Amino acid sequence: MACTKKTLVFLLMLAFVGVSLGAVHKVGDSTGWTSLGNIDYLKWASTKNFHVGDSLLFQYNPQFHNVMQVTHDDFQSCNGTSAIASYTSGSDSVTLKRPGHFYFLCGVPGHCQAGQKVDVLVKSSSKAPIASPSPSTLGSSPANPPSEMLGAPGPAQSSTLSLISSKNSLAWSLVAVGGVFGFAFYF
Repeated sequence: MACTKKTLVFLLMLAFVGVSLGAVHKVGDSTGWTSLGNIDYLKWASTKNFHVGDSLLFQYNPQFHNVMQVTHDDFQSCNGTSAIASYTSGSDSVTLKRPGHFYFLCGVPGHCQAGQKVDVLVKSSSKAPIASPSPSTLGSSPANPPSEMLGAPGPAQSSTLSLISSKNSLAWSLVAVGGVFGFAFYF
């Protein structure tokens, strides 16, 4: 009986975590992030639905590639020299924290021009705001972290939204954990 309770609690916690975290989109699917082959990243992105809280997973050989988050203008001109953020681990997770366009390219000379770039349009989440895991828990953090996300709300708005999101997430987490443990102790 005790084993059944523990299993039930574990399964409920897994279900809760699955609901509270956004989807993970591996950029390029099985091909990953590369300049080889005929992968069309713009077409890839157009077949996906990205929402606030989702993550992009860039998997690549760090000896030959990197990931640069850039502005729209730098995306259009394939300029990675003034990136908002740069990632170089070979397995980088980027959480999409706001609606709007996010632009990424490979900063290795010639790769962006060969098509190794992606424009991701993020839609507002239909769920209540959730706190996103930190980059260190999902993968690597940027080698060049942004001080502010381009196009993100101003500092006062951003702090307010983060606080609201954190309080909502904490409240729902406590309700869920309390409910799970209360349910488990009931039996």
